Amino acid sequence: MRSRQRMFAAVMRLLLKCLRLGRRRRFKLVRQAEQLWHYGHLCLRSLLYNSFTNGDVVLDSLFEPVYWLVDHVTRWFGVVFVALVIGLTSSIVAIVYICLLPLILQTYTPAWICWHLAYGHWNLIMIVFHYYMAITTSPGHPPQAKNELTGVSICRKCIAPKPARTHHCSICNRCVLKMDHHCPWLNNCVGHYNHRYFFSFCLFMTMGCIYCSISGWEMFRDAYAAIERMKLLEKERLQVAANQTYYQTPPPTFSFHQRAFHKSVVYLWVLCSSVALALGALTLWHAALITRGETSIERHINRKERQRLQKKGKVFRNPYSYGSWDNWKVFLGVDMPRHWLTRVLLPSPHLPHGTGLSWDLPPCVTEQHTPLLAI
Repeated sequence: MRSRQRMFAAVMRLLLKCLRLGRRRRFKLVRQAEQLWHYGHLCLRSLLYNSFTNGDVVLDSLFEPVYWLVDHVTRWFGVVFVALVIGLTSSIVAIVYICLLPLILQTYTPAWICWHLAYGHWNLIMIVFHYYMAITTSPGHPPQAKNELTGVSICRKCIAPKPARTHHCSICNRCVLKMDHHCPWLNNCVGHYNHRYFFSFCLFMTMGCIYCSISGWEMFRDAYAAIERMKLLEKERLQVAANQTYYQTPPPTFSFHQRAFHKSVVYLWVLCSSVALALGALTLWHAALITRGETSIERHINRKERQRLQKKGKVFRNPYSYGSWDNWKVFLGVDMPRHWLTRVLLPSPHLPHGTGLSWDLPPCVTEQHTPLLAI
């Protein structure tokens, strides 16, 4: 009996000892897992830590797949967008010549006819000229040879000299002088040599759409009312045809020419009004940028630089701004008063000031407001 008790006690002591060892091993494994977790977390933070990271950087990282898709889609659909612009503009011009111009010649006074003919054709010429120049003129690219430029940075993507105000276009896969943006409606970058053509096209296209919307408002109202009357009479004609008797006569129907005329007027007014609102907002936005002497890309750069200096109690000054009036003179290439007529109000293929590689004081600027320094 005593031998059994001793054996049972020995077994129990052995079992307790095994449990203690298992518990120690389990605690040791847990501690090792916790140490590995903290070490991995510390390594991950050390690899990803960046003092410049903020909400904008995180948002840009999340939208990187969208940017990639836009870059590749825009590259292939640029020709489609250009064809769409040409097709829509041609349709509006055709409607004006076929439908509206005969009506204007029959109903308007000679003075109004002369004004409409002069302004309409001048606006059309300015639109066609500036759009053609915007899509065919190269925005300007820096030279590839590194010994031709001194004191400039190197683009990390194309490994080439990158002068001030030059940025890399991921769609064209090239650096562009004074790049503003890549416009899919031009299938071309907007840069140093075609920035004026792009803005002038937006301005004159907006003016033309506003002109068509205002001039065709009364015609639009009449055409819209006629189309509604067509729908009503068509419904009545179907009802009469379903319940026709010998003494009932079907209502008169509109001819194909009348239907096409009214629908064309409605199409013209709706399209011109929509383009005037959208393109007008874009034109005002670029006008504000030109007034401040900066491009779309530089606006974001200047805003961050302004916030950075503001935290230090300093004031940011745009080194490429000469004042509102002088900024417009530099942008439009106005060196003397007669240039407002020959270079702004008439088609002009004159080149902008400078080469886009360096930014010296233009001759039309009388006083330099801030020192020219690279941002």
